[in-house]
Amino acid sequence: MARILVTGGAGFIGSHISEGLLRRGDEVRILDDLSTGFQRNLDYLRQFGEIEFVKGSVADLETARAAVEDCEVVYHEAALASVPRSVEDPLACDRANVTGTLNMLVAARDSGVKKFIYAASSSAYGDSEVLPKVETMPVVPLSPYAVAKLTGEQYVRIFAKLYDIDTLAIRYFNVFGPRQDPNSPYAAVIPIFVDCILDGKSPTIHGDGLQSRDFTYIDNVVHANLLALDCPRLGGEVINVALGGKITLLELYDAIAEILKTDIRPVHGDPRPGDVKHSQADITRAQQLLGYDGIVDWRTGLVQTIEWYKEFRAQASA
Repeated sequence: MARILVTGGAGFIGSHISEGLLRRGDEVRILDDLSTGFQRNLDYLRQFGEIEFVKGSVADLETARAAVEDCEVVYHEAALASVPRSVEDPLACDRANVTGTLNMLVAARDSGVKKFIYAASSSAYGDSEVLPKVETMPVVPLSPYAVAKLTGEQYVRIFAKLYDIDTLAIRYFNVFGPRQDPNSPYAAVIPIFVDCILDGKSPTIHGDGLQSRDFTYIDNVVHANLLALDCPRLGGEVINVALGGKITLLELYDAIAEILKTDIRPVHGDPRPGDVKHSQADITRAQQLLGYDGIVDWRTGLVQTIEWYKEFRAQASA
């Protein structure tokens, strides 16, 4: 059992990692400013064990120092995680994703944290036509968000080299699942599709819909993060975590429509600036370093996610 800080623990991925840690019996402290996270996620987590909540921003160094005190491990999940938002407001993206990461690393170093696991992003690869994406490939980020997350990776690597702290950067590929917010103006594609269909509306696909993604159910991401906790030695490595497949947006939409038994069809809009055409992970390094393999396939995860959204909407309207 360890005392672990999860930044962004009231958000989508952070709350799932926190749940996994609580189920293990770890002591969990959450740092979140609730700008994109939710009190309801914190309330949900308390059924699995006691959590300590610190409300504040990773962009404030003194808040970071207070939050990390007496913790052995940090999962740094806090971020403004949106390509379109970063295009609109690159300064806010930099504060949250670059300054915030550096603050947490400095605070972790100074307080004697032993392990720092960083939520990196597959957006670092940019629009390379080479598939699958391998960690040794050149990186060509196409958005301020991608640049910021890539900068965080470099800080994570350097801190492992210069200071006595184990670090790891996990590049997530299109994570989806329960508790992903469908109401944000920067919502991800799966909650947008599901929410529109349940409202009887046609969702918009930006571009021709032939762009593909390695859609990764949240349980696989939690699995990788928990494996990293038990890894005996980490030296600033970067690994992909996904399923190693690719699904076009049209294929994704058809699967959702089939599960929801609807004949509503999407409409098409202009491509979004900063979006990549194709994304697919090579997960060999994660397999070798952590013993990782996907534990839930994307279709099974999609069914579970849709059921959650239906229940969530029913509770919200009750």
